[in-house]
Amino acid sequence: MNSPITLVIIVVTCLVSILCFENREWFGRLQFNACQVAYREQYYRLFSHGFVHANWWHLIINMFVFFSFGGVVEGYYERYAVGGGLTYAAMYLLAIPLSSLWSLMKYKDNPYYNAVGASGAVNAVLFAFVFLDPWSKLYLFFALPIPGIVFALLYLWYSYAMSKKENDGIGHDAHFTGAIIGILFTAIFIPDSTANFIARLLDF
Repeated sequence: MNSPITLVIIVVTCLVSILCFENREWFGRLQFNACQVAYREQYYRLFSHGFVHANWWHLIINMFVFFSFGGVVEGYYERYAVGGGLTYAAMYLLAIPLSSLWSLMKYKDNPYYNAVGASGAVNAVLFAFVFLDPWSKLYLFFALPIPGIVFALLYLWYSYAMSKKENDGIGHDAHFTGAIIGILFTAIFIPDSTANFIARLLDF
């Protein structure tokens, strides 16, 4: 898989996350806290939290999903997107802060709400993949093959349910906005991708 941008992002994310596993002070400084962003102007948290994860399992799942689909999406962008690989990198990196804007507005008066993880950006990549090939098979629990469009809808339902609990320190709200960003970026920067999505979706 020739996907240098994806691999660089994975390496950096793993290094920062592992550092924060060992240093809780850095974990606290880098995590997303809407109150700190809104009232103490710590805007860097909108970006830094995307490189920090709650635990090993959270890190492994996010990076596994990103590795599985990032290389394919990066290849599509390299071949067909305006701006090529740089546009793909921009989609991922911009999805980190943009996918947190809803949570910023929702929790800016709650000093106890914290969230970490690259889920918003990873979801942008996942939904870009589904937008490019909606019937491609994904594997639920690594065993059950289901169409990508079905997987995506089930994942959004799960994210909605988890966001209502607000008790695991993971930014589930960012899954929705990340999905929108991935679809919009692909629709804008890859010509004919929208027409291709509709044609493939109808070709059931």
